[in-house]
Amino acid sequence: MARKLISAVKKMKRKVYEKELRKLQIELCRLQEWVKHKGLKVIIAFEGRDAAGKGGTIKALTERVSPRVFRVVALPAPTERQRSQMYVQRYVEQFPAAGEVVIFDRSWYNRAGVESVMNFATEQQRDRFLELCPVVEKFIVDSGIILIKIWLEVGKEEQERRFLARINDPRRQWKLSPMDVESYRQWYAYSKARDLMLKTTDSNHAPWFITRTDDKRRARLNCIAHILSLIPYKKIPRPKVKLPKRENKNEYDDQASLKGRHFVAERY
Repeated sequence: MARKLISAVKKMKRKVYEKELRKLQIELCRLQEWVKHKGLKVIIAFEGRDAAGKGGTIKALTERVSPRVFRVVALPAPTERQRSQMYVQRYVEQFPAAGEVVIFDRSWYNRAGVESVMNFATEQQRDRFLELCPVVEKFIVDSGIILIKIWLEVGKEEQERRFLARINDPRRQWKLSPMDVESYRQWYAYSKARDLMLKTTDSNHAPWFITRTDDKRRARLNCIAHILSLIPYKKIPRPKVKLPKRENKNEYDDQASLKGRHFVAERY
């Protein structure tokens, strides 16, 4: 029988969550218009343990805004050519132009986290990255980019519960990779890597903000509200749209022209 864990955290009710999320998503749409209007450049970097809720938080953040403004970047493992480049080069290529918000689902901090723990990077490479990172981020901020770094912190028991859910639910099994299983085993190695990263890169110009995510719904709302608080914006008035009258219906029978075409079977 599959093992089950019950989270000790009292979860937010779905109706309450959806009501508050709608309010925040309205504000995100207003922020979107302000970003376009002012030509702002924004980077939001999400980091955290596996199963900490990065994907769900990013989905809640982006599902009601335009992908032309809010662009999500989730880079795969580097190619052989990219491994020969300057480490941050492939991330810089994804940076925003004016009027864009780029959301990194994991970022250059891979070097301080998964690459370090899984021995994809040497200790010397990790230390060099941590030494240079605040300098590079100062350059990013000084160039006019708003840089927001968020660490999602899930508890040990809750992570296990989520991993078990992925194992037992065919709809979630794609989320569980061999790398995730190994990260589960190396919980304390990731804790040490996290602490070293925060110690060396939590700067005044690019601070880290930590969100506890044992309750995914509260975490998503807190993250979105926090992001909105960090980017000053104003509501831009939009002219009221009035639909015009349609063309004369007698001019063309648009349904008759579909007869004999292939339609999707109505199974539901």
